[in-house]
Amino acid sequence: MTATHPHHADPGGVADEPAVPPVVDHATWQAARDELLVREKAHTHEGDAIAAARRRLPMTEVDAAAVVVGPDGEATLLDLFAGREELVVYKHMWHAGEPFENQCEGCTLTYFAVQDPAYLNARGVSFAVVAKAPYGELAPFVEFMGYPRHWYSVLATTEDVLGGGEFGTWLCFLRQGYRVYLTNSVTGRGAEATMPALALLDMTARGRLESWQDSPDGWPEGKVPGWFWRTDEDGTGNSWSGGRPAVQWSRPGATPVVAGAPHDH
Repeated sequence: MTATHPHHADPGGVADEPAVPPVVDHATWQAARDELLVREKAHTHEGDAIAAARRRLPMTEVDAAAVVVGPDGEATLLDLFAGREELVVYKHMWHAGEPFENQCEGCTLTYFAVQDPAYLNARGVSFAVVAKAPYGELAPFVEFMGYPRHWYSVLATTEDVLGGGEFGTWLCFLRQGYRVYLTNSVTGRGAEATMPALALLDMTARGRLESWQDSPDGWPEGKVPGWFWRTDEDGTGNSWSGGRPAVQWSRPGATPVVAGAPHDH
């Protein structure tokens, strides 16, 4: 069957509408889908091989006595394990002194879908979020967002792995008795592992509609990565300092924010 464009088949189609995939019969579609599935399975197997190599990485010791500040006051990195063998920590970027709507949109998205650690706990892995901010600033944000109380300040920690380096990073630790070791760290696009919405968008015909993507001719123009965050009052929403991220808007009582205007969280 010859592929046809739906706009050709429908005289009512609008000429300037964005292009869509060609229309074919089901058997032709299934054959194309099966062909792509071969590549997808190879990709999955390569991911398994990378994960196997990750399990063979060496580890490096960090300060188990590093002090963090949480809902119950001071604690140590070792305390965060809660007796379990492993610990996953997200280093959440924080803009000190800024209102909730100005906190990092990317970090909000990275953490939001994985905030319940029940499945990790069942596998012997504890979970915590750290930020370089006074705990007095973190606590109201945690309450506003309805997050679990596993957030900690690392503002004064002397352990560089926790308080230094790049925030927007996942850290994996393993405990051996009273000693703690760093086994893995992931940042940048590696952090997309905890952004399931992006994985679902990648399954769709349009994809993420971001400017870096390889899309067919005639597809809608891609935008700056992050455009899916809610825009601020200037209507752009394409910068790291744009409006409140969509997940924060869903909180009860959250209202639009106008620059310079007094408002309550």
